[in-house]
Amino acid sequence: QVQVVESGGGLVQAGGSLRLSCTTSGLTFAAYNVAWFRQAPGKEREGVLCISRGGSVTYYTDSVKPRFTTSRDNAKNSAYLQMNSLKPEDTAMYYCAAALGGYLSSCRDSNYNYWGQGTRVTVSS
Repeated sequence: QVQVVESGGGLVQAGGSLRLSCTTSGLTFAAYNVAWFRQAPGKEREGVLCISRGGSVTYYTDSVKPRFTTSRDNAKNSAYLQMNSLKPEDTAMYYCAAALGGYLSSCRDSNYNYWGQGTRVTVSS
């Protein structure tokens, strides 16, 4: 059984930092690409950034570059989203997703089929 669980969300002031964790189980994590998505209230879900199984990071949107970065720790079956210089516009539900990928694949090319339940990030002004 595949499980994807996000944690680390919360309320933070503008300009602050937050680190989200994505912990997985039931899959061979090292073989998977991991992506972060977000959805603000009343808006469509958008991709934020992702990391391939080979460790390459790709941004979906320039709006978070270089404030956000993602990393992975295969020994812990986990990925992390480090968010710095947070803005109120970053307020959203943040989701982690995983997809089996090739070693040289771009993580943006994946069709993500394993999703977490999301963790809420609220940035106050």
